[in-house]
Amino acid sequence: MTAPRNTVDEILSAIRGAAGRVTVAKRTVAEVLVATSRHLTADEITSAVQERQPDVSPSTIYRILEEFEKLEIVVHAHLGQAAAVYHLSGAVHGHLTCEQCGLTLEIPAAHFDALSKELQRSYGFMLDRHHVAISGTCARCQAQRRSES
Repeated sequence: MTAPRNTVDEILSAIRGAAGRVTVAKRTVAEVLVATSRHLTADEITSAVQERQPDVSPSTIYRILEEFEKLEIVVHAHLGQAAAVYHLSGAVHGHLTCEQCGLTLEIPAAHFDALSKELQRSYGFMLDRHHVAISGTCARCQAQRRSES
């Protein structure tokens, strides 16, 4: 993986470095991604981009996200039953997603080291730790369930 790109200028430089064209739509997607600390669905990115640039179509945004992923600018993850989310590439991490309230926690990828080694050893399977999402019940929902019993 390449070094994380945390600014719009770094993202645009990466696009130019791959002989890509920098368009208003790409710049706007980059601005949206840089401006948030959350993981966003493609629909959330589309809404935010269209607030700034109403003429950018959803299909254009999907193509931009695909390009950004190929350039390792963004990573997508699937968190349980919800739509895929996108975030700027950076520190590898996994996700814990509460099936009851939808809370998603980022956890360091180191928590998956032993599992990753075991999967490789036993099955020859290489775990992509950017895409690890474990579903369960968060502490708050567990406590709420206990108090209702």
